[in-house]
Amino acid sequence: MTATALLFRDDAYARSCTATVLDVTPEGGVVLDRTVFYAQGGGQPGDVGVIVRTNGERIDVTNTVYGPDRTQIVHLAGAEAASRLAPGESIELQLDWERRFKRMRVHTALHLLSVVLPYPVTGGAIGDGDGRLDFDIPDAGLDKAELTDKLNALIARDAPVTERWITDEELDANPSLVKTMSVKPPRGSGRVRLVEIEGIDLQPCGGTHVRHTREIGRAAVTDIEKKGKQNRRVRLSLVG
Repeated sequence: MTATALLFRDDAYARSCTATVLDVTPEGGVVLDRTVFYAQGGGQPGDVGVIVRTNGERIDVTNTVYGPDRTQIVHLAGAEAASRLAPGESIELQLDWERRFKRMRVHTALHLLSVVLPYPVTGGAIGDGDGRLDFDIPDAGLDKAELTDKLNALIARDAPVTERWITDEELDANPSLVKTMSVKPPRGSGRVRLVEIEGIDLQPCGGTHVRHTREIGRAAVTDIEKKGKQNRRVRLSLVG
């Protein structure tokens, strides 16, 4: 089985690519040999956009997910539309960039939020301009304005955001890198991807991020909810 090449891992700013259809599923999924579309996972939604055929036909992709063995990515287009594609066909993928870029900004802001609040993360979600993290915090007393100021101070440092890889063994030797209690870094390939915000944060992550923190723009902590005895849900939104 041919794996899908994950172009978004190497360049999160790539907005389109050519690709070859590997398979079409009965449920309306299109499997390609390469993609710039991020597949749903780790709290980040799957990308949307269009498949453009050589005859000019445009087929909407409403979500992107991993296949059963997680080596292939499935672009969900609906059974009727997907049935018009055939294995071996060459197509062009065009990403809904505006939506993706908002998610990249939010995702990077959430990494910074995990620095502002250095507690174990029990969950999280990324939206189109907003997001949240759940923290295992034994005591309340969090202040939205104070957290917002600290978050924007980190954003204003314009720190570079880069990726690198370490082995599973290196991660095992440095367990403090893993902040999330609910989502563990994927294992099995022998290596784990780290996202580093220079001088600020380093943690395993397979998602897409901006290249410099200033690209996030201003953000605000909009809500703090109590979700159990020791769980606090902290929400943020992009405001500029």
